[in-house]
Amino acid sequence: MGMLTDPAFISRLESLYLVARKVLGGQLQADRRTVRKGSGITFADYAEYAPGDDHRSIDWRVYGRLEQLLIKMFEVEQDMTLYVLLDASPSMAAKFDTARQLAAALGYIALNNMDRLIVHTMADDLRLLVEPSYGRAAVLPFLEALETAGTFGHDTRFDTCARNFALRHRRRGMVLVISDFFFPSGFEQGLQRLSYHGHDLFCLQIQSLEEQRCDLKGDVELECVETGATQQVTVTAREAAAYEQAVHDWNASLRTACARRGIGLVHTTSDVPFDHVVQSILRRGGLLT
Repeated sequence: MGMLTDPAFISRLESLYLVARKVLGGQLQADRRTVRKGSGITFADYAEYAPGDDHRSIDWRVYGRLEQLLIKMFEVEQDMTLYVLLDASPSMAAKFDTARQLAAALGYIALNNMDRLIVHTMADDLRLLVEPSYGRAAVLPFLEALETAGTFGHDTRFDTCARNFALRHRRRGMVLVISDFFFPSGFEQGLQRLSYHGHDLFCLQIQSLEEQRCDLKGDVELECVETGATQQVTVTAREAAAYEQAVHDWNASLRTACARRGIGLVHTTSDVPFDHVVQSILRRGGLLT
């Protein structure tokens, strides 16, 4: 039995759900509506095509862009949707267990609150991990999918992933990005794209203590964990201080970007227990603050 499906772990998730009910109270309640494939009144979202689905509902324009068969879904009524974008790039390897635990906890709360849950992993492209899911019966399949997820790719193309997400999900919801946010091309465009269709956005930044300081000294060969590129450098106290300042400035720029756009942000490190982080989020008012 794996980490995320162990009964003791699920018991911790249930405790967090009870905290959410107690702390957030009526904020957990929302009008419940249904989304159906095929014809309807208001376009809501896309779902993967499956044998037996009405081929007339395939969006061929999206197929032309993504080369994926997606079925249009229409809302009869509207429920709250939590979209989780889980960074699975190689730079997340040492933090991936913590990232998956956080995704498991917040997804568990959503499913038990009868909210709709969709999970993607992202690196150099966007991959669907959990199809649209709903209700307590979907908890175990969701946790099993998270458990089998691994890191992939050779780079983090946040803007590309955000663009593909925006093409697939136009139905408004809460988008939760779990990542270290060490994106070579930055995060500004990606955040803008994720907010484009009126989604609420929340960023959960996970880094390790080792990433925030530099203990190297002398002549060393550095290798990028994502691209594999190497470089010979000489590390003195001056270079170490410059590295630590650069990480500090990068994180500060993320805080500024999120504050400017009204995006929720929590920063944590992989040594902090996941349930402590989730309790802190809940006591601050949940993902909507």
